[in-house]
Amino acid sequence: MPTQGDFLVDDKYLFEVGGKNKGFAQIRNIEKSYVVRDGVEIGTTNKIPLWLFGLIY
Repeated sequence: MPTQGDFLVDDKYLFEVGGKNKGFAQIRNIEKSYVVRDGVEIGTTNKIPLWLFGLIY
């Protein structure tokens, strides 16, 4: 379990999951960190749409 963010993959990639207004406040200054956001169709830079992970409801 990571101390920051929601998911840590391969001890390398940190993901913070949230709504469409979710930002980098909780994971700022962490290398290889990404925000997974709901309510967005297209990702930019380190922001990934939640639906790409199959986490739709």
